[in-house]
Amino acid sequence: MKDCFYWAALHAASDLGPRSLLHLYRYYRSGQEALLASASGLQQVPRLSPQAIERILFFQKYADPVKTYEDLAASGVGVVMLGDPEYPQGLAEIADPPAMLYVKGKLPAPALPLLAVVGARQATPYGMAMARELAQGLAEHGWGVVSGMARGVDTAAHAGALAGNGYTLAVFGCGVNVCYPRENERLRDRIQTQGGLVSEFPPSASPIARNFPIRNRIISGCSLGVLVVEAGIKSGALITAYMALEQSRDVFAVPGSVTSDRSRGTNGLIKQGAKLVETIEDVLVEYPYLQTVKQGRRDAQEKPPEKLSGDEGVVLRKLSLDPVHIDQLAESTGLTVSIVGGLLTMLEIKGLARRLPGHYFISEGPVA
Repeated sequence: MKDCFYWAALHAASDLGPRSLLHLYRYYRSGQEALLASASGLQQVPRLSPQAIERILFFQKYADPVKTYEDLAASGVGVVMLGDPEYPQGLAEIADPPAMLYVKGKLPAPALPLLAVVGARQATPYGMAMARELAQGLAEHGWGVVSGMARGVDTAAHAGALAGNGYTLAVFGCGVNVCYPRENERLRDRIQTQGGLVSEFPPSASPIARNFPIRNRIISGCSLGVLVVEAGIKSGALITAYMALEQSRDVFAVPGSVTSDRSRGTNGLIKQGAKLVETIEDVLVEYPYLQTVKQGRRDAQEKPPEKLSGDEGVVLRKLSLDPVHIDQLAESTGLTVSIVGGLLTMLEIKGLARRLPGHYFISEGPVA
């Protein structure tokens, strides 16, 4: 039996924290040896706390490598250990890499450049659209996109990478057998097919709040840089950005409205020296040494541009990612509110406009 299943069995039984598991992994030559370790032996492990030792000794008898292997195989979960050839090289180089990764789908190819795209869970339409567009642009230029599978910007980033026919890696703050948030089940399945799902937590681990800041170091550690699209001043995305700085990674930020709480974090990063990003070229210019293969646009291949009537085009040109009220549209176009309402309905049907609460509208696609 592969040694990784001894480690996985001990991990599943004891639920050791990431740092304790790393200390143990760096000391013992094999998982089987760790599983049989005595109290005196465990006391020799550098920086392993007495609480961790007590926990290991208590749960050793419950660890079952055979059952662990069978459970992992049944749910399609792979185990990759620090030092394995497929373990992401950038992640292995950080100060506190995960000793083991649970994987569904595939890990990124070693030569694939990765950029993390993160941001607010309660993102604005502007933030969602920018995250999707930038992630799609990265994918189309041969990059992989890393994010955290959370609501908002993370979801948009993964979807954009898939739309760009590229690779995306979702780093979970729970086990890879747990879909969180639940509404992302379809997205999770698409990522598993086209990219990878990864976690340092046991496959059935619940989405506990404290796990998410911990996993952020994996998001930044896998990547050449972190692009923060939208974030408040206490956002988890800022934690990822600061971890990126500690790991000597690049930090990028998309500017936002000075009146929006969700842009205070990103605007603050720019003040502190993060590179301002308006288009994907602002990122790519920082890596002129990378040779990537440009991908085709999946959405462009699947759906031809919509043809618009004259008045539809007039209304659409008044729309942007900033919400505008139907009364303002009527005033700026010179059309009646009823006519503008009908035109907006047609633009919604064509996927070019989106209705927001309070009769506000934003653009949702390119003009034909």
